[in-house]
This record gives sequence, structure tokens and C-alpha cells, in this order.
Amino acid sequence: MGTAQDILINWSPQETRVAVVETGAVQELHVERTLERGIVGNVYLGKVARVLPGMQSAFIDIGLERAAFLHVADVWQRPAEGEAYAGRQVVGAVPIEKQVFEGQSLLVQVIKDPIGTKGARLSTQISIAGRLLVYLPQDDHVGVSQKIPPAQRDALRARVQALVGKPEDGGGGGFILRTNAEETSDAEMSEDIAYLRKTWARIREAAGLRPPTSLLHQDLDLLQRVLRDLVTEETQTIRIDSREQFVRLQAFGQEFMPQAAVKLQLYKGERPIFDLYSIDEEVARALGRRVDLKSGGYMIVDQTEALTTVDVNTGGYVGARNFDETVFKTNLEAAQAIARQLRLRNLGGIIVVDFIDMQRPEHREAVLAELRKQLARDRVKTMAGGFSQLGLVEMTRKRTRESLAHALCEPCPACQGSGQVKTARSVCYDILREILREARQFNPKEYRVVAAPRVVELFLDEESAHLAGLSDFIGKPISLQADGTLGPEQYDIVLL
Repeated sequence: MGTAQDILINWSPQETRVAVVETGAVQELHVERTLERGIVGNVYLGKVARVLPGMQSAFIDIGLERAAFLHVADVWQRPAEGEAYAGRQVVGAVPIEKQVFEGQSLLVQVIKDPIGTKGARLSTQISIAGRLLVYLPQDDHVGVSQKIPPAQRDALRARVQALVGKPEDGGGGGFILRTNAEETSDAEMSEDIAYLRKTWARIREAAGLRPPTSLLHQDLDLLQRVLRDLVTEETQTIRIDSREQFVRLQAFGQEFMPQAAVKLQLYKGERPIFDLYSIDEEVARALGRRVDLKSGGYMIVDQTEALTTVDVNTGGYVGARNFDETVFKTNLEAAQAIARQLRLRNLGGIIVVDFIDMQRPEHREAVLAELRKQLARDRVKTMAGGFSQLGLVEMTRKRTRESLAHALCEPCPACQGSGQVKTARSVCYDILREILREARQFNPKEYRVVAAPRVVELFLDEESAHLAGLSDFIGKPISLQADGTLGPEQYDIVLL
């Protein structure tokens, strides 16, 4: 990255918030809420409660409200010499009743959270995720993520095998190289290997000391992942505003990540830690569509289920000598802002950028080069293509977690996520049509319209003639009732 960064941690019993700050500006925000943490990745010493040969599954007590579920496909077996390895399961699995029995203690890992009335789903193949590698202590093969280009896989596999060492030399174990290990150094991989092996040693030690149904290993929380995933050579300080969590994180760091732990500091200032860089205001802006640029231009960011679009506009910027220069300067500034917004909002998947049209090829190349330079700072894998025939830039960014908007917001109850609602006048006309429809089927004494105050006001003012005309046409009185609890499009027609 090459830019000095600070990490600020705001902790409370209900949620943890982490901000990554570079040159005084927030680049990333991570949020974890205590009640929303799942148990996927947790390792338990389970106790087999029941074996069901007909379903080729077993129910395992892991100390939760409901027994967890273990299917034969998730029971790990060591492949025999020359036998095919197929993901979690060896081809030609042994029936479950020949592998587990009631009352047996079993080391298991949660692979799916409990949902509704269903218990958690388990596997007996343990995998421990690090920043760069996934450790499979029961295996001995080295794999490489399918997303890493085939040309690089053999070289990376050879590097990992050399670092892992042979079982007789105290090495061994299976490892899978994650996508973000594509351009990492041997020193970083060695540090990850040491952390993963130390974690597995602690799990095995706990399994021998604790009773069945005990939790042996919990997947790292956000505080611990800060040390594992976010700290780089450019990180100057990690400041946290909770003494209790500072002590806990320091102990964790000193054991597993000593180089990161030395950067920890307890924040004792009177101002809330996020006020130091106006982070809450920055978050509020990141949840909006419009992003203002310093020059006076602006961007509109729209996130949909399929893709994210970014539209760049000059706005009030007229500072350059001519229009071409104005467009070029705005697009250059937007290229920097786009990369930051992708990190801050954690936008993933397909992203389409509509820069302002540029006539000169050298301007287009300069903007594209600036965009790629800024994207290279992203810890998440991002790829950007060139300008299409329509002047659009298409790019992809790996999805690693929910976007900021999805994590903090929910669809608007009024518009149901569409971003717009009908005008009060449109709702008035809907109501008039609905009354006419009802009049053809029913014969009440009176129709009462219950609607939002704005709709009722419009009926009493500009639309009063239309309402009176309909009343005369159907030969029934129509009364109005305002209800402030109704949304702008909601209404009810009561037959009296």
C-alpha cells in the first residue's frame, strides 16, 4: 500500500466498530453486532446422541438448545493409497453406523448455523482459517484456490510445501492457499502457518481436558480479526477505547501475532474515539447515493442486487481552462473517490462506472491508470477492464462480507426498497378508481377513505371536485379520515 494507516476500534457490549484511516480519511469500516454472530467455524467436543442409519446421519449434542446434525457426507475419512479425494468426502464412504456410536465423544466443527427448528450442521473434518491459508490438520495435501490463475498455482504450491515442511521434521498437515495469498511473501505465510498450528495445538489440548459438549475453539471475532487480517506493515497504531478489550486483545496478540500486538494502544481521550476523524459523519455519507467531490463535481452510487453503478457528473465545477480539462480533472478526482467508496461501502460483485465522456485518448488512459493505481491499494481482489464502446468501465470486486448498507440498513417500509413512492395525487386517483370498482359490487350507505394526511389534504383541496363528482355519480357519500400511521401509498376504503 505504501500509505501510513491507523486503526480505530470503538467497542460496546452490543457492537464492535473498526475504522481503517489513511491520511486522515476513513478507508474501511467493519461492524460486528454481538447478537448477530453465528457459530459457523466453532469447534466442539460433541457427544453422539443418536445414530440414524436410514438417514445416514447422526444427532450430536454440542451443548446448544437443539442437537446438531451430522451427515455421512461430512464424516471425514483418510483416503487410502491411490483413492480419490472428493472435497470433504472420500469416494465410497463407509456407512455412518460403522463410524460413530451413541455416547461417543467426537471432535466436530459447525459448517451451517441453526435456522428455525433445525439444529446446526456439523463436519468432523476440521478446518481453521488464517489470513492467507486454511489449515486442514487431518490431511496432508496442499491445495490452491481455484480463483488463482492456473499458471501461478504450481509455483505457489511448491512455496507452501517448502514452508510447511515434512511430518518427520515437525511439519505436515494440509493447507489451502486462499485467494489473497496470491502475491504474499514467504515471511507472511510462515507467520500464518505458525498461528494456525498453534491454534490446532490448543484445540487438541482442550479436547483432552474438557468434558463432552464443550466449546473448544470459537471462530475469531472482529477484534481478533483486526490483528489477523487488517494489520499491515503500514499500520502505525491500533487504538481501542475499552480497557477490558485492550487487555484481551493484547493477550491474544502476544501469543499469536506479536508483531501486530506491539502496535496496540489504549485510547483514553475524553472525546469518543470515532469523533477524532468524524467517522460517524463519514458513515452517514457512505449510506447515501450522492458523493460530493472537492472540485464541485459529484458521483451517484446505486447498489442493486445484480450490480453497482457509479455515475460521474461535473456538477458546479467550472475551474479548468476549457471543458475538456474540466471533464478530465473531474474524472481524475472521481477515480480516486470511487476506489475509496468501494472499500468504505464494501461493495462487491460487478461494478459499472460511467465517467463523463472524454474526447482525448490520453485523458481516458490517464483516468484508467489512476483508477487502477487506487484499486491496487485494496486488500480485496479487484479487477478493472478498459473503456467499453459506450464509454463505461466495468470492474469486479470480490465479495467478502455484507456491504455497509446491507449491514446497517433495511428496505424502507414505505417504498419496499424501490427508492421511490407514488405521489399523493397518484394515490388519490388510485382511491377514486378503487371506489368506483367497489360501487359496482357492493351497495353500502357510505364510503370512508382512510389515508395518509397528505392524500386527505389533496382530496380536500385540489381534488375536491373529482371526489364530489364521483360521489354524485355513484349516489353515495364519501367521507375522509387522515391516519398518520399509514405510509404514503397505503389507504383503506371502509364500507359503512
